[in-house]
Amino acid sequence: MLWNRSIQNTLINVRHLIIWLRNIYLKKLWGMSIGKDVRISLKANLDKTNPKGVKIGDGSYLAFGATILCHDMARNIHKDVIIGKNCFIGAKSMIMPGVVIGDEVIVAAGAIVTKNVPSHTIVSGNPAKPIREGIRTNKWGILKD
Repeated sequence: MLWNRSIQNTLINVRHLIIWLRNIYLKKLWGMSIGKDVRISLKANLDKTNPKGVKIGDGSYLAFGATILCHDMARNIHKDVIIGKNCFIGAKSMIMPGVVIGDEVIVAAGAIVTKNVPSHTIVSGNPAKPIREGIRTNKWGILKD
């Protein structure tokens, strides 16, 4: 039992190292602005057509399948996407070009965010609409009690 726990802890530490190295890769090679303590799932999709348009604040979390788009080929648009501090971007959600997400925001799984989101809000749906306001979150968008 102890041996299994040790292996599990080692694998978790290796995963954290890989995520940290990926953040450095995205910052240095692609020029993305990624804050401190940001967790980006290895299966999240960040726009590499306009990578300097990706701006993620400290302590935010992007879950698997989350997509950030900073360009729209059909309309020939290249706009920044700004995600504030301590946000949670849910699984398979999509942030469209030019959207600004405030601090301490939770984007529900599968949401399509087409308009700016004010701080301290939970949004859900397609297109995403506020379902709760006045929330507070900790690091990685974990809802405070």
